[in-house]
Amino acid sequence: MQAELMQTAPKTTDLPAIQLQHVGVTFGDVVAIQNLSFAVERGEIVSFLGRTGAGKSTALNLIMGNLAPTRGEVRVMGFDPKAEFQQLRRVIAVGFQTDRLMPWRTALENVELGLQILHEEKTATRKKATEWLARVGLERAANLYPHELSGGMRQRVSLARALAIDPEILLLDECFSQLDHVTSQVLRADISRLIRELRKTCLFVTHRIDDAIEMADRILVFGAPAKLLLEHRPTEADRNDPAAFKVLHDLIAEKLGIVE
Repeated sequence: MQAELMQTAPKTTDLPAIQLQHVGVTFGDVVAIQNLSFAVERGEIVSFLGRTGAGKSTALNLIMGNLAPTRGEVRVMGFDPKAEFQQLRRVIAVGFQTDRLMPWRTALENVELGLQILHEEKTATRKKATEWLARVGLERAANLYPHELSGGMRQRVSLARALAIDPEILLLDECFSQLDHVTSQVLRADISRLIRELRKTCLFVTHRIDDAIEMADRILVFGAPAKLLLEHRPTEADRNDPAAFKVLHDLIAEKLGIVE
């Protein structure tokens, strides 16, 4: 999960961390997002769950400031991430489907990368990177290169790199989809724990129902193009009781038109 750095957040504690209001995005005749509205509160973990064509990646690009909406309003900490990019420093880190580690750097050196881009002092950079490798359970892998790490270990290095810059918001884009079920499940649990311990805001997009139920405080289920089909706050029973888990899983699958 690579830290794609946006640059320092103002203190706007009375506003949602992320807010989209009546947003539309078109590319020529193609409608990617149509009248999309939702908010992510500070410290909340929200899942944006949908099939291909639901506008998940487009929504992330809006929030990162890579794209301006055709209509409507996007705000991150109260700022327009596209037009007011320079007023947002060190706010967002992004994790992607692939780990995007640099193969010529060790695990520790990969974690240091975001801090180096932000011109942090060398000793402090090494200390923070070492601490973050330990927090994701990889202190013994500090001097290993990416090709010496498993897929789950590489994603942990990417997570450490993203969180080492101390972002206020973590965006995760299909981060678990290339891992096997057991590795993905363990990593999801560890990420959820870390995010909650650090009181970070997290928006993660996925097409996998299990990811959403196991991680999110709130699940937003979207159809194409980005139409809200269901909003649900999973309970502990939803996560831990197999019967309740299946009921919620089946409800979401039905909304998405998935036949299993």
